[in-house]
Amino acid sequence: MKRTILASVMLACGAFAGAAVAADMYPRYPQQPYVEAPIYNSIYNWTGFYLGLNGGGGWGHSSWDRAGGLDLSGGVVGGTAGFNWQTGQIVLGIEADADWSGVSGSTSTLCPAGCATTNDGLGTVRGRLGFAFDRFLPYVTGGLAVGDIRATTPGFAGATQTNLGWTVGAGLEFAFLGNWSAKAEYLHIDLGSFNCGLSCGLATPDNISFSADLVRGGINYRF
Repeated sequence: MKRTILASVMLACGAFAGAAVAADMYPRYPQQPYVEAPIYNSIYNWTGFYLGLNGGGGWGHSSWDRAGGLDLSGGVVGGTAGFNWQTGQIVLGIEADADWSGVSGSTSTLCPAGCATTNDGLGTVRGRLGFAFDRFLPYVTGGLAVGDIRATTPGFAGATQTNLGWTVGAGLEFAFLGNWSAKAEYLHIDLGSFNCGLSCGLATPDNISFSADLVRGGINYRF
């Protein structure tokens, strides 16, 4: 009788151990297939046409042949239009703006009556290259600049010429509400020079140049 009971216990223990080993061979929960997460999944898309307003200030330099260099400063304000196309995180765009400008300066060095340079209007047409982090878009930009250079000396007519120049810069744009975005940017602008001559009181050529650095903020609406 004792042998029968002992054999039964041993048999039960063996069956239990086998069941435990079998259970360890299979996971309690089915394994999910491995899926590699995408490197980046953009939520906001910058593609589209937009209009906006911009404003800020600038400082710069103007050089007269007879009076040497003079410092410039003043404000700018105007409108912006552009188009972006996004592929992945790369954003390509073209942007144009037209601003009223009050960037100006004067000097009496070698020009006792005073020599002044003024820029009344400024526009740019630029390409933009950005790298989007969802709603943040840092970018570089560059292209053509156009604006007037006005040179005056008291007692003479003075002269104004509209010049075609160049611009380069960089900025950061942030989409904050629906299709609205705000930006901050820096641009360096060079409009070259022109000859004022007799209009500025000299029979010989008097070349006047204009270059400026602008810091602007803006707000855009994307359609």
